[in-house]
Amino acid sequence: MLLQSKWRPACAALAFLCAAPAALAAEPAYPTRPIRLIVPYPPGGSTDPTARAYGNWLSDKFGVAIVIDNRPGAGATIGHALGAKAPPDGYTLLLGTSAGLVVSPAFGTKLPYDPVKDLAPVGLGVYVPFLLVTHPSVPAKSVREFIDLAKAKPGTINFGSPGTGTPNHLGMELLKAMTGADFVHVPYKGGGPATVDLVAGRIQAIFGSIPQWQPHLATGKVRAIGVGHPKRVKAMPEVAAIAETLPGFNNTSWYGILAPAGTPGPIITRINAEMNRAAANPEFIKQVESIGLEVASSTPKEMGDMIRSELARWTKVIRAAGIKGE
Repeated sequence: MLLQSKWRPACAALAFLCAAPAALAAEPAYPTRPIRLIVPYPPGGSTDPTARAYGNWLSDKFGVAIVIDNRPGAGATIGHALGAKAPPDGYTLLLGTSAGLVVSPAFGTKLPYDPVKDLAPVGLGVYVPFLLVTHPSVPAKSVREFIDLAKAKPGTINFGSPGTGTPNHLGMELLKAMTGADFVHVPYKGGGPATVDLVAGRIQAIFGSIPQWQPHLATGKVRAIGVGHPKRVKAMPEVAAIAETLPGFNNTSWYGILAPAGTPGPIITRINAEMNRAAANPEFIKQVESIGLEVASSTPKEMGDMIRSELARWTKVIRAAGIKGE
């Protein structure tokens, strides 16, 4: 009995060491089945190709299908709510947008999700710079001249947007707040009618995405006088950043991948690492830039910090302008 007692601890330790590899082997590697990537907009635009670019990359690296699930509606909040309420197992991800994560919440509207508490940031994917576009009849050919013209002739420049409270509208309000210039906001029911009226000269200016306006710029029907990104973008390096005239100006939307809160940290870390590898790949960068976007990358923490800071920034702009959501 003495001999048996002496060896019992050693045998127990040996049994544990033998069992450990078996237990680890039994733990399934992630991922083992298709991953759903929710896109809160319909096919088309810039969200869908962004989701497909990152989806194809992750599918290739993970060896499983990435299923794009377009869930549009309610200013992107339907798709964001579905992403926030999904099981936190790494098999449902969300292509979150600044509209759904920052702009809608900044209005104080009651939403079925909290962008900070209900979603776990994985990483930034792309920046979506806004161009400041004018009709050729506007004599100003630079941001400085445009601001001076608005100040010299207050109330004569009609500034369109796809709707009250859209990022396009908020960019104009930020421009007003930083310069004291006077513009008349003309809200439309979507970007299409606003585009038609700017090309026709019925409004004089608008903030819009690069892909939206490139065809009209190529024909000379409109003029780009500034880009809302903090620096010039590679797709249009000849267009000055508004921040070159107004330091600190930033009217850039962005998309990134998030997971439901509670998703295991190792899964988030693995997806983030692959996203950042994609963002450093020359062919991937070329693919994203071809649709007028800028590749972005971040750690999960950096993305979370940006969501909080952007939420505070746009809440301040909205309150100062007295804007009420539609």
